[in-house]
Amino acid sequence: MVGVCNQCGLPQDLCVCEVIAREQQKITVKTEKRKFGKVYTIVGGIRKEANVEEITRRLKTKFACGGTAKSGQIELQGNHKDRIKPVLADLGFPEETIEVV
Repeated sequence: MVGVCNQCGLPQDLCVCEVIAREQQKITVKTEKRKFGKVYTIVGGIRKEANVEEITRRLKTKFACGGTAKSGQIELQGNHKDRIKPVLADLGFPEETIEVV
């Protein structure tokens, strides 16, 4: 038997909470210079309902870089500002909600 989602009350295979969470958030992408001149790309504004760990894993694989998910942000090693918007759109985030600073 399939479990029931705690948020929407639908069966797990019909649950749309993650899709709704992706459409309702405003994502900001910026770069940050840290120790020894290393550049990091910071993706902020992604809520936990959108499965941040899975998104981080896919971004790291796509850009062939290291990174982590910390305190509601995704930190990727390197400057990926120019290439990240279409990748996030492929992951299900509307392009209108993605702001590259």
